[in-house]
Amino acid sequence: MSTKDKVSKLLLLARNVEKIFCDYDSKLISNNELDEILSLNGDINSYLVKDEKLILKLGDNNKRVEISKDGYISGEDIANYIGLSRVSIWKAINALENEGYEISKRRNKGYKINSLNNLCSFKYRVKSKIKTEFVGDDLIYLDTVDSTNTYLSRCASSKKEGTVVISSEQTQGKGRVGRAWESKSGGIYISILLKPMIAMNKVSFITQISAAALVNSLSILGVDSSIKWPNDIILNNKKIAGILTEMSAEIDRLNYVIVGIGINNKQTEFDDDIKDKATSIKNEGYDIDDVDVVSNFLNEFEQMYRQYLEGERTEVLDIIRNNSVVIGKEIYLISDRRDFVRVMDIDDDGCLVVKFLDGSQKIEKIFTGEVSLRGKDRYI
Repeated sequence: MSTKDKVSKLLLLARNVEKIFCDYDSKLISNNELDEILSLNGDINSYLVKDEKLILKLGDNNKRVEISKDGYISGEDIANYIGLSRVSIWKAINALENEGYEISKRRNKGYKINSLNNLCSFKYRVKSKIKTEFVGDDLIYLDTVDSTNTYLSRCASSKKEGTVVISSEQTQGKGRVGRAWESKSGGIYISILLKPMIAMNKVSFITQISAAALVNSLSILGVDSSIKWPNDIILNNKKIAGILTEMSAEIDRLNYVIVGIGINNKQTEFDDDIKDKATSIKNEGYDIDDVDVVSNFLNEFEQMYRQYLEGERTEVLDIIRNNSVVIGKEIYLISDRRDFVRVMDIDDDGCLVVKFLDGSQKIEKIFTGEVSLRGKDRYI
């Protein structure tokens, strides 16, 4: 994480603590409620209220940081916490101001965030909540873009693994098999750049990792979703998210992988041709902050992706099997023809195992990207 990001994370923490402190001082919350609220922030190890200040012990090194009642934090405390000079902190503050932060500076008090523009607010709120080592370390947030996958592909060679692009709208969103993906404002559109040293035939499992990570992250937020193999996330029998995994490769070498995830979070209206099979998290009765969706997903994704690179895929397989809406069902398998099959299982490579119901009773495994699935009488 860059110095600028570390400073912004600490200033945002101070801003949040100021609001909590105000409620505590006004007796709107009790000591027990203050304990509970502060304990939810994983960076805070302990705290003490003293002399109109909140004294925190933060991070792995238990560094002491004082936040005043009105939300100021001294440059000295910031420098000590991060382990850099006051000059470096001053430069980081100036860089944040150039990005849209409004920061108050007061002698003998320090720095305080007053307001942020929407782009900064979203980006740094996500940054303050992710616990990843490399996914999202470089995070780009855009109000609108042609396609987050396309945007990332244009700069992939110069960007490091784990770079994330997020937008709230796409004008040329992409789905599987060359389809368009409706990407109106109100959705969350995420692309992650990966540069794994794996065989090209192993790339498709990254779609399964993404599906498992998204289902897990939504579950943390109280949303019980399912997976329609290989790349759709389902809520109440309708699609709320889709995954598109693309790669750049040469004959014998994988250059990079871009995994794109489109999530219908706050949309309320859908075009007539998809409204019977698509919905949003909000339309299904949940009100969830975009920042929580993104930060939880990135945390879950990195953990599962790292496990995969280390040869461990048990957690992912358990999630995609236990949350599958197709295992045990009779469905149509659509490619260049239409076959009626019963889904038997998902194998250890993430492939679908099906039995054909055409009289042959043959059993085959189906690779991701080869086919589409449809229910016998409806979408799924």
